[in-house]
Amino acid sequence: MGIKENYEKIREEIEKACAKVRRKPEEVKVLAATKTRNLEEIKEAYKAGIRLFGENRVQEAREKIPNLRELQGAQWHMIGHLQRNKVKYAVELFNAIETVDRKSLVEEIEKRLKGKEIEVLIEVKLSFEESKHGCRPEEVKELAEYILERPNLKLKGLMTVPPFYEDAELVRPFFIRLREIKEKLEEELKVKLPELSMGMSHDFKVAVEEGATIVRIGTALFGPRKY
Repeated sequence: MGIKENYEKIREEIEKACAKVRRKPEEVKVLAATKTRNLEEIKEAYKAGIRLFGENRVQEAREKIPNLRELQGAQWHMIGHLQRNKVKYAVELFNAIETVDRKSLVEEIEKRLKGKEIEVLIEVKLSFEESKHGCRPEEVKELAEYILERPNLKLKGLMTVPPFYEDAELVRPFFIRLREIKEKLEEELKVKLPELSMGMSHDFKVAVEEGATIVRIGTALFGPRKY
C-alpha cells in the first residue's frame, strides 16, 4: 500500500476510535513524523492531504524544510529533544515546538524569537525510562506559568512519549494521566490548552480514545523506516 492508502486507513481508524468515545474525528490531526523520510515521501504525504509534519532533529530539518517551501499551508513541528544550541535554527524552521521541558529552553527560545511568535507544547515525562525527556508532572504547573509570562510563546498544550508496549492497552494509563494533568492545569491557571499530542503508529487509536488532538505517525504512514 502507498502513503495515500495508508493515510486513508489511519483516518478510518481515527473515525472508529472517535465514534467509540463520541468525539468528532476532525478534532484529531495526523502529524506525519518525517524522521529519515526523503523529500518525495513527504511530498506524497502532502498530496494525500496531510498538512502537519514533524521532525526529531534540527540538523535533518535544516536539510529538508527549506526544500519544501512549495508545500503551501504545511506546518512543521519540532517533536524531538531540543538542545539550546539548536534553538536559533529551530525558531526559523518550525511553526511549533512540542518538546519544551525546562525554563532554560524557554529563555533561549524567547531570546532567539526576536519579536516573532511561536506555539509551544510542554513535554511531560510520564515514563520511567532514562532515554525519555520531558519535565516531571509536578513541575508542569510552574513551567506553564513561566511560559505564560512570555508574550511571544503561545502555550497550546502538552505532549508525551510513553514507553513502548506491544499491547497498546498498557499505554492507556499514560494517556489518561496526560489528559488529567492538562485538565487540572486549565482549571488552576484559567487557560485553554487545546492540544494533547500523544500516540504514535502502534498506539494512536488508544490515544484518540483518551483525548489526543495530535497523533504523530511515522511507520503506519510511510512504512518501515530506512536507516
